[in-house]
Amino acid sequence: MAIKLAIAALVLVAALGAFVATRPDHFRIERNALVAAPPAAVFPLINDLHKFDTWNPYGSDDSPGLTRSWDGPGEGPGATFTYAGGKSGDGRMTIVESQPDARVVLKLEFFKPFEATNQAIFTLTPENGGTRVSWAMEGKNTLMGKVMSLVVNMDTMLGKDFERGLANMDAIARGAAPASGASAQSH
Repeated sequence: MAIKLAIAALVLVAALGAFVATRPDHFRIERNALVAAPPAAVFPLINDLHKFDTWNPYGSDDSPGLTRSWDGPGEGPGATFTYAGGKSGDGRMTIVESQPDARVVLKLEFFKPFEATNQAIFTLTPENGGTRVSWAMEGKNTLMGKVMSLVVNMDTMLGKDFERGLANMDAIARGAAPASGASAQSH
């Protein structure tokens, strides 16, 4: 009887492993919103990592022991923001590409609670007197990511944060304080 249970457990583990292996190797999460300001007003909020933290939904982490530091140029390629000790864990963001009023690409390095390297891409498109801002994050779907995707919908979980961040960006670009329940026109 014990042998049959062991064989059944092995078959179950193998089936689960095979299913996990079929999960996508790459992920992409994307949200966009119409921000009521021209690209020239929105771009500095992304391209300057000191300003980035004013609307970033993860920037409000005020955990005891949290440290933040900025290195490199004040803005654009090479600008780096490092954080450690907060609820978000430890990590670093570095601007790797910057096209004025059009696009900013960041390398995202996560060290704790898990290691990963992803990319965030912000695309700005003039629209209806404002700016359509697209915020995407993409990267390799690691084994841990594939396993987590069985129980957690990362698009839904992180998408809500992106929507909140875009609403905060809209408020700041218009000269208003971000509201916790604010929402820009998301699509």
